[in-house]
Amino acid sequence: MNDTHGTALRGSAVWALVLTSVAGFMAALDNLVVTTALPAIRKDLGGALEDLEWTVNAYTLTFAVLLMFGAALGDRFGRRRLFMAGLAIFTGASAAAALSPGINELIAARAVQGVGAAIMMPLTLTLLTAAVPAARRGMALGIYGAVGGLAVASGPLIGGTLTEHISWQWIFWLNVPIGLALIPLTRLKLTESTAPGARLDVPGTLLISGGLFGIVYGLVNANAHGWTSAPVLTSLIAGSALVGGFVVHGFRHANPMLPMRLFLGRGFLGINAASLLMYLGMFGSIFLLSQFLQGVAGYSPTQAGLRMLPWTAMPMIAAPIAGILSDRIGGRPVVATGLALQALGLGWFATILSTDVSYAAQLPALILSGIGMGLFFAPASNILMSTVSPSDQGKASGANSALREVGGALGVAVLASVFSAQGGYESPQAFTDGTVPALWIGAAAVAVAAAFALLVPGKGARKAVAPDAPLTSAPVLADKVPAAR
Repeated sequence: MNDTHGTALRGSAVWALVLTSVAGFMAALDNLVVTTALPAIRKDLGGALEDLEWTVNAYTLTFAVLLMFGAALGDRFGRRRLFMAGLAIFTGASAAAALSPGINELIAARAVQGVGAAIMMPLTLTLLTAAVPAARRGMALGIYGAVGGLAVASGPLIGGTLTEHISWQWIFWLNVPIGLALIPLTRLKLTESTAPGARLDVPGTLLISGGLFGIVYGLVNANAHGWTSAPVLTSLIAGSALVGGFVVHGFRHANPMLPMRLFLGRGFLGINAASLLMYLGMFGSIFLLSQFLQGVAGYSPTQAGLRMLPWTAMPMIAAPIAGILSDRIGGRPVVATGLALQALGLGWFATILSTDVSYAAQLPALILSGIGMGLFFAPASNILMSTVSPSDQGKASGANSALREVGGALGVAVLASVFSAQGGYESPQAFTDGTVPALWIGAAAVAVAAAFALLVPGKGARKAVAPDAPLTSAPVLADKVPAAR
């Protein structure tokens, strides 16, 4: 009897690991899989630079602003039920993206994809934690994180290979059979759970969603309409006002989705500011460099994806080393060094980029950037958890994941704005002229992130978080590059 019960428990844990890891893989993959397909999408569907930005940002933005709300929905109405609903939305939107007849329809489908991912992704951790015994939870979460890292590393390569050898539509069709298989398996293999007394912060969600949309809309359209045009100024001012309202709401509301009191701690402020700026510089740079490798350097989509691997896959090698180092000397110097290396890598790119630059000249910059990302990812989550009490860990991890996605969306908008002001798609020289100053902005953002990382208290100054602190449904997402969605 006990053996049968133990076998059933192990079986449910394995199923939970497989189902949540595959779902997390899909959501993480769609952050970067589209980057190497952008030139093909532009050629097929047309559209200006701002349309390509929205192809990426429509996913990232809805994902970011609804992430914590998705976790709260699961707590309130049932985690398995909402996980299945998120899967269904994500899968249906993937099919709609593949069938899009024009760029506007593709952008709309990407936005709905982000909604599905925002509901699905935070609940993967909750469902996995509930199904795996505490003694094996560390190993299970390690596998889950590795699968998410693999999605990030392989995103540009998978996107490039499918685009070149089949069509760009298949970067979205890939999700459909997987999603259709996961939905019934989730219903059969996972158990339902809720969080008693869970509350939804609808006003907070509306404030931050409208605010971030307004700011990103203004940035994306600034060069097309002019920085002083009425639509751009209105969206930037209104967006900033709504974000300000969200901050006030976070201080005054009894149960806000993001308690602003957390940012009064310098460690929490430092690691979150560093995360946002890191993703701003990184995502915006990958958005431009993946197109540079094809449009200027002349590589095919597959070749471009392969040549991005020293950057995107390096964290798979560097992260374990960073984890060991952070245990010995503390996370602050490791994270700050990683961000400094990432800034140096982007600065190197900006220095050597030209229409006839060789791949050998780019390789050191790619490797430096990849090592920098790996050194940042491994200790960052642990630092984050050490800056808050166990009761706030769920909201803290959700806030950090959302801020990373917001950073990615802002990075694409800001760097593309600089790119279009200084260059364009007219010729390889024009593309290079626009990319170089944008990369300098990206490098500067990551350098400032390194400075913010120094706000984190040193190893001896932080209270260790209890190892048995309860996990909540707010997401501790697999560290990833994000984004280009």
